[in-house]
Amino acid sequence: MSEDDSRALPERFNFAEHLLATNAQRGDRIAFIDDTGTLSYGELEQRVRRVAAGLLALGLKREERVLLAMHDGRDWPVAFLGALYAGVVPVAVNTLLTADDYAYMLEHSRAQALFVSGALVPVLNMAMVKSDHEVQKIIVAQPLQPLPPAHVDFEAFVQQNAPAPRAARTGPDDPAFWLYSSGSTGRPKGTVHAHANPYWTIELYGKAVLGLRADDVCFSAAKLFFAYGLGNALTFPLGVGACVLLAAERPTPEAMFRRLRGEVGGVRPTLFFCAPTGYANMLAHPALPRRDEVALRLASSAGEALPADLGERFKRHFGVDIVDGIGSTEMLHIFLSNRPERIRYGTTGWPVDGYRVELRGDDGGAVPDGEPGDLYVHGPSSALMYWGNRAKSRETFQGGWTRSGDKYIRNADGSYTYAGRSDDMLKVSGVYVSPFEVEATLAQHPAVLEAAVIGVADADGLTRTKAFVVRKSGGVVDETALRAFAKERLAPYKLPRQLVFVDELPKTATGKIQRFRLREAEAAARAGGTP
Repeated sequence: MSEDDSRALPERFNFAEHLLATNAQRGDRIAFIDDTGTLSYGELEQRVRRVAAGLLALGLKREERVLLAMHDGRDWPVAFLGALYAGVVPVAVNTLLTADDYAYMLEHSRAQALFVSGALVPVLNMAMVKSDHEVQKIIVAQPLQPLPPAHVDFEAFVQQNAPAPRAARTGPDDPAFWLYSSGSTGRPKGTVHAHANPYWTIELYGKAVLGLRADDVCFSAAKLFFAYGLGNALTFPLGVGACVLLAAERPTPEAMFRRLRGEVGGVRPTLFFCAPTGYANMLAHPALPRRDEVALRLASSAGEALPADLGERFKRHFGVDIVDGIGSTEMLHIFLSNRPERIRYGTTGWPVDGYRVELRGDDGGAVPDGEPGDLYVHGPSSALMYWGNRAKSRETFQGGWTRSGDKYIRNADGSYTYAGRSDDMLKVSGVYVSPFEVEATLAQHPAVLEAAVIGVADADGLTRTKAFVVRKSGGVVDETALRAFAKERLAPYKLPRQLVFVDELPKTATGKIQRFRLREAEAAARAGGTP
């Protein structure tokens, strides 16, 4: 692969057109199954081209944005790919946000149209009242009530136009879509990806690492608006002609179990994609399916590092491995990963072919094996920029390298072990402490569901660790017992100086723990005189 990866693709390249051409001979095969029915590859092509024609008929021009706030279902990939086919840029957003969040995104993206699920219409209407930006057309999927004049039913929008005769003449480096960063470290940033980027994630990870096949059935607990979910449930399976099972509802253990057992759509997934929190909730649930009730051949994890104990327990129960890896919104999907044939639980594995990684110290130089460093990655799926944020773009995208914001340790066998977010790493008594290591240790206790660790200042202004712990339903453990448990497994300087039990932890919609929220709450409590 050349240093300029885009040269490996033709000068004219439209990602939606590429996917439709890939599956041109699979017209009768099922591409998507949701709670209401199925969509074949032939139907997908026709509907994508009709949506493209509809957007152009509205007067939208190349690279203008359309906001996509829809629950996972058959209409989501139609809207997303239809926009790409037309050269319009879909901005896929979290479906659990507030009206203020959506108002910001409407203004920031300057979206000219809006695709929205019927259940989300009220909050999006509130957002438009709060925003000074006007949207030309609001297209509603599965409306729950009669629509006002400014709104149009998605199905009517699809059917009222003949299929677009050809895709927009985009190139591999042209802006294709935006994803907003998940907000684990603060305000979301509009991350702009090119048409070539998802192509490379399919080739380098979906095919080369996961070994996706046309006879696979994919189910992702991570939603489509999340970079991880977009690969799992759209680009990867469509890149090989596989089938996708979609779920509009929240990924509760019960919802995941119904689909893993084949109770929705009559098919059982062969590949399952989830985050560590989801796996922990599944394994702690009394209705966990038996091994013979599922058809899994492989499971995948990302979002946060997978604790070794969690992967090993899943393997013992289901007989299949969880392939843990790290990706990011900025890199679109996973670039450092275990392999189905080479699993080392407790690590994030080895660099994916086609990507290079480096660990750098505070001085920018390389760090030796065994010591934590900032993870930088170089590869063909890196985003173009953060929209309207030059300072953050320069900080993250550095001469072909992307600063991930994660701390890692390189092991002697070339694998990498997660050491926390760069802004979450703690320096206690002059030594770096990984919050993830402490959290993973606490989570090994049979009564603990999950934990989050932050640094707090003591009376002398020195950093000390504080752990917030969520017990499993019915789990019994007190502070003394849990502290003794951790003391047997952690070096003394890594032990939490404070330990509190909470009902839940603040998280993004994709399951990432928002430690900055815990830090904010701690600072507010201290400012108010609460220790």
